[in-house]
Amino acid sequence: MSLELRGVGLRAGADIHIHPTELVFEPGSFNILLGTTLAGKTTMMKLMAGLERPTSGTVWFGGRDVTGVSVRRRNVSMVYQQFINYPNMSVYENIASPLRVAKIDEAEVKRRVGTMAELLKLSPMLSRRPSELSGGQQQRTAMARALVKDADLVLLDEPLANLDFKLREELRDELPRLFADRDCIVVYATTEPVEALLFGGQTACLSEGRVTQFGPTADVYRKPRDLVSAQVFSEPPINIAPVVKAGDVFRFGGASEFPASGPFAALADGEYTLGIRPHHVAPTPNIDNPVAVDGHVLVTELSGSESVIHFTVQGETWVSQSHGIHPFEVGTDQRLYADMSKALVFDSAGRRIEI
Repeated sequence: MSLELRGVGLRAGADIHIHPTELVFEPGSFNILLGTTLAGKTTMMKLMAGLERPTSGTVWFGGRDVTGVSVRRRNVSMVYQQFINYPNMSVYENIASPLRVAKIDEAEVKRRVGTMAELLKLSPMLSRRPSELSGGQQQRTAMARALVKDADLVLLDEPLANLDFKLREELRDELPRLFADRDCIVVYATTEPVEALLFGGQTACLSEGRVTQFGPTADVYRKPRDLVSAQVFSEPPINIAPVVKAGDVFRFGGASEFPASGPFAALADGEYTLGIRPHHVAPTPNIDNPVAVDGHVLVTELSGSESVIHFTVQGETWVSQSHGIHPFEVGTDQRLYADMSKALVFDSAGRRIEI
């Protein structure tokens, strides 16, 4: 059963929370809502679940208009970033509660609860109450209760945000496999582009309540439709270079220029914006097509095997992300190198130009 948003929007007076949206999620699909905090991810999920009613458009599920159908009459599970559990029930009974409501046979209840508890590392805690658990354990209990239901639509609103690093990594691997044999639709909200890439599936980029692009995750990352989608799908932030093409050169900031060769040569003269992802900017010229960029170092972050350098160049704030330790000193002027052959090109309206 597919889930369709047909022109679904939400406003409150003059404020637009969700712009009219067209989306189709297919049965058995794993879908990502990717956007910054307050981009509209949670609100979009509430519209899908029936917790909010749209002010425009309709929600269809399995070929039926469910816009006015109560969430209680839909086979939906939702997990929030902030865990919610029944304080007077054991972990076992918390997880089993939706199965009890559905009057599932007790042997099947035991099997499903055991499987989910094993996956989420809760087996030793099944007799405890939520108040006896850590925050991460309580979140895992809430996740288990939602996942055990075997719902037609599973909505996961940043469910791993409050878990420790090791468990997050494990669950990132396990979640897609958990749903691989189910004929349900999974929608997973995250602020992290890396998480979207790890899960794969389909990704919808959200910005200020608007879906800017939707499609296979790898395609959205490699071929963003516009500058906004590229910015949503880049962490650290994508570097922006407003340039003017004049003949066979790009002029950047009035003081720097570099060749407009190769695929760039076919561009008409005029104003463009180049987007260069941080891992294509390095402290050394050991990259394919190095273009020297002189910047003023603002912040350096060293994390064992990786260096992240924030610096200003021609009035723009840029980030370099590279392997190895490069201890640049804050407040100094340094030369870095950008692989401009990897740059994305956007026109004056912010639309990406295929080159």
